[in-house]
Amino acid sequence: MPDGVTTARLRAVLAEDQALLRAGLTRILEAGGVEVVEAVDNAPGLARALGRDDIDVAVVDVRLPPTFTTEGLEAAVAARADRPGLPVLVLSQFVEALYARDLLASGEGAVGYLLKDRVADVDAFLEAVARVAGGGTVLDPEVVAALVSGAARPRPLARLTGREQEVLALMAEGRSNAAIAARLFITEKAVGKHTNSIFTKLDLPVAPDDNRRVLAVLAWLDGS
Repeated sequence: MPDGVTTARLRAVLAEDQALLRAGLTRILEAGGVEVVEAVDNAPGLARALGRDDIDVAVVDVRLPPTFTTEGLEAAVAARADRPGLPVLVLSQFVEALYARDLLASGEGAVGYLLKDRVADVDAFLEAVARVAGGGTVLDPEVVAALVSGAARPRPLARLTGREQEVLALMAEGRSNAAIAARLFITEKAVGKHTNSIFTKLDLPVAPDDNRRVLAVLAWLDGS
C-alpha cells in the first residue's frame, strides 16, 4: 500500500447477504489487519450495527434482504445522516452513478463505491478500505468512466483542460498525487499544479487539500 495508507487496527462492520462472499470478505479484511466486529446479512441487522460507536468503517453491499433493491445503500445514507462522516465503502455488482451521488451528497468524504470484481485485487480493496476510513473518497474506475461518458459537462467543469479532467477523474478514483503522476507519466509537481488549477477553476475555497479533493469529486459527479 502507499505510504500512510494502512488498515492496521481498524474496526469494521460488514454487510453482505451471500454467505461465501461474506466469509471471504471477512477473511480478507482480517488478514489485512481489520477487525470485523459484526458481519450481517440483512438491512435491519446493518442498521443496528451501524449504530455502534466503536467502528471505523462499514463495508456494505448495496442490495440486501428483504427486497434486494437498495437497502444497504439506504441504511448507509441514514447512518451518515445520524453520524456525519461515518466512513462507508459500498460494494455493488453494477455501475450506478446515482449511488455514488447519494453517498457524496454531504460533501464530507469518507465514502467509496467499488464493483465487487475489484475485491479480487486484495491489495487495492484493502487500500480502498483504508482510504475511506481515513476520510478519503474512492470511486471505481468504471463508475468514473460512466460519469465521463455521460452528458456534456456544463460550467464550471467546462473550464477544465483535458489534462485537468484526466487528473480529476483519477482523483475521483482515490489516487494520490504520486499515483496520478505515474499513471499520466508526468511529475508530481505537475500534478500539484493541475490540482491547484482544478481547485481554482471550480471555485473551491481554501481548505485542507483532502477536503477540496472531495469537493472537486462532488463537482464532477454533479456535473456543475
